[in-house]
Amino acid sequence: MSLNGVFSKRLLGSSVWLAIAGAGLHTQLANAHGYTSEPPSRAYACRLGLNTGCGQPMYEPNSVGEAPKGFPSAGPADGKLASGGVRQDFALLDEQTANRWHLTSIKGGAIAFDWYYSEGHNTTGWEYFITKAGWNPNAALSREAFESTPFCKVDGHGKPARGEGVPTNGPAPEKHRCTLPADRVGHHVILGIWTISNTPAAFYNVMDVDIQADGGDPQWPQVGSITPHNDLQAGDKVKARAFISGVESEPHSVTVSIDSANEGIGANWSYKLAQRINETQSQIKSGQRDEKGNIQPVHGSNLIFANVDSGVTNYQLDIDSKPGDDAYLHLHDLKADYTLTDGKGSVDFTLMTNRKLQVTSKLFDANNNQVGHVRQQVEVGTAPVALEANSSAGKHLLKVVGVDKQGREMLQQEREVLLLEGGDAQYDFVYPQSMAAYKEGTRVLQGKTGEVFECMPFPAEGWCRIYSENANNYEPGVGSNWQDAWIKR
Repeated sequence: MSLNGVFSKRLLGSSVWLAIAGAGLHTQLANAHGYTSEPPSRAYACRLGLNTGCGQPMYEPNSVGEAPKGFPSAGPADGKLASGGVRQDFALLDEQTANRWHLTSIKGGAIAFDWYYSEGHNTTGWEYFITKAGWNPNAALSREAFESTPFCKVDGHGKPARGEGVPTNGPAPEKHRCTLPADRVGHHVILGIWTISNTPAAFYNVMDVDIQADGGDPQWPQVGSITPHNDLQAGDKVKARAFISGVESEPHSVTVSIDSANEGIGANWSYKLAQRINETQSQIKSGQRDEKGNIQPVHGSNLIFANVDSGVTNYQLDIDSKPGDDAYLHLHDLKADYTLTDGKGSVDFTLMTNRKLQVTSKLFDANNNQVGHVRQQVEVGTAPVALEANSSAGKHLLKVVGVDKQGREMLQQEREVLLLEGGDAQYDFVYPQSMAAYKEGTRVLQGKTGEVFECMPFPAEGWCRIYSENANNYEPGVGSNWQDAWIKR
């Protein structure tokens, strides 16, 4: 049972950004495919927050691992089995050490694989390979690490993955029920391959698992995990909160303080907390199983087990971050309006900060659709930003978020900007600013539409100055009688 971590609100949550499709095979299948949801693929575990430092895969796990079919004679190159090797922005998945990725605890013997398809292509079949006994978890994943033949195969008969006559998008209609090799226990990697029948492609999904011998010790079930989503900093505290029948048990809860920058590294604070649990609790154990079945803390993700006599049924992780310091992020040189040409333009401004940050800038139109996005690393000082927009004239919302290396939200700012189509007439005011000065010939910009209107001559010019929340009949381009007062330019 995986732990549902409860994090301080001061930590940054994940936002979903869609990437532009790459080239080659990736373009051929239109960026819509699938992933193993049970056990979760390495990329899907990123989406779930079980893995951290994943990069783009956490936003599109369905696209990870596309490569030529025909494994093991073909397929991704050694060292690229997790990412597929086609897209550079998926390369972080190929990092491989014993403690780099969250391990999904599974029972030995029977196993059921579940898939989710964003586009269930016509399928030759599915195959499942597993790492050899005694494989090296600190070496890059290669063919040599895996058995040369699959331990399980499922025929797809060339039909759509979800069956004929049903939507191609959604969960698999049934799980693939297989049997693990009897001699595999502890940390292993399973490679699931979904081969497409009518293209040269297959999808390679790696699953990081902890296989419990004989289904694990029933007297010591897993009740949680310590997954270091983020680095922390000195002064922070991490608490493993124990629960009995939904009520926190303080005697079984354990807290550690982060005393240095080195301790704040994710793998290190996870180790410290697991070690403290083992030192202070007689009925709780934390760590990973070694080849002999012993549970020992590791520098990475650690599991939590509780003796059933303790009554503990669940652990949750609570991170108490110290108050923020004097870090800042300011926006400068932001214009009131920007010009579009055929619906495209650039919103440029300057950032100023006293911290090294990853800054994400997003632009939304009046319907809250994202029409521009840029992400960049910013050093201490100032840095220019040029956000390319693809939209139509009107009011837009610019949202800028700066994040430090610990994953904390340093600053979030919002600004309203106007986009105008190129060639728009000049204006005197942004409606309804300075309304008392409106007279014949006055030109105003209607921010709701990005259009410019000119006040008509007397006697109509008096209507140009009539506006309230309950009487906006003459609001240019919007009110029911605006044409009695305004001329669109």
